[in-house]
Amino acid sequence: MEEMQLPLRKIIHVDMDAFYASVEQMDNPELRGKPIAVGGGGKRGVVSAASYEARKFGVRSAMSGFLAKRRCPDLIFVHTRFDRYREISKQVRAIFYDYTDLVEPLSLDEAYLDVTQNKKGNPSATLIAEEIRQRIFDEVGITASAGISINKFIAKVASDYNKPNGQKTVNPEEVLTFLENLEIRKFYGVGKVTAEKMYKLGIFTGKDLKGKTQDFLDGHFGKSGSFYYNVVRGIHRSEVKPNRIPKSVAAERTFRDNLTSEIFMVEKLDHIATELAKRLNKYKISGKTVTLKIKYSDFTLQTRSKTLNYFVADKSLILETAKELLYQEKMQNSVRLLGISLANLNTEDKKVENEIPKETLSVQLKFEF
Repeated sequence: MEEMQLPLRKIIHVDMDAFYASVEQMDNPELRGKPIAVGGGGKRGVVSAASYEARKFGVRSAMSGFLAKRRCPDLIFVHTRFDRYREISKQVRAIFYDYTDLVEPLSLDEAYLDVTQNKKGNPSATLIAEEIRQRIFDEVGITASAGISINKFIAKVASDYNKPNGQKTVNPEEVLTFLENLEIRKFYGVGKVTAEKMYKLGIFTGKDLKGKTQDFLDGHFGKSGSFYYNVVRGIHRSEVKPNRIPKSVAAERTFRDNLTSEIFMVEKLDHIATELAKRLNKYKISGKTVTLKIKYSDFTLQTRSKTLNYFVADKSLILETAKELLYQEKMQNSVRLLGISLANLNTEDKKVENEIPKETLSVQLKFEF
């Protein structure tokens, strides 16, 4: 077996199954077993989540409510209840913390857990994942899937293998074969556009990717080249970070009717800037780069950014910069969504180094899972 350089870790990625939809079906027994979509079903509605019954018809998150209904005529739309989803998410995380303090939430419905050293003294990450999933079902009432392996990348990919309500372990000695046989579109971080580009380069599987030199990958994929070169060899050094530092804070709004004039847009930006400022003040965050997000009626997306010489969190300063960006150039079409985000945050100095010392990376593959 080819020797790998691996951090000595046992990582679990837990992903709740159709989370929003599952919560709605749990709270309302009449919805169980039926195709439901969480989100707006009107002319401008967008699906936030779909039950597995709805997914069989091709209904997916981020799909327009109109198209979702056309694909599944019996689809039932349910309004989002984020307070309820946050409540359930806290219950699930409380279970995670019974096993380890090294929990890195990615969103309300998924998280990484480092159980290399865990509170239960259980050497098997596989058994821990099974126990966690059973507790989520028994104590909360919904199902979860999990991926277990030596790093975050492989655990994330593995958690999607036996969904829903399943799990997959990729043991250390299986990593290289697993990655070589993996379809390139299933590599976490390879989206539709990148996959199409890789296909044109003759890269269809992990084995094809592994056959390319780093210079080749750097030349075609820039900074991502080294990432692809390493992960296909089982190398991903990012640690589970219990306190993830946000890179940006944003607020946005989709409008019932398209906006055709900048005058109307300024009024909407005022509300958005107010909401953004509330979030910034709540977490005591400020930033230097203001970005205006514009989605046109034809779904074309445009962003305009400006970096200031000082940190801002005040609504008036954010709004002033957003208005400047709004008038920076003429609108291309009527507008259906506006958003404002703030990046280059004052949290940058709190970041934890992603890589562990290189002298600790080289280990043998005899590692109980």
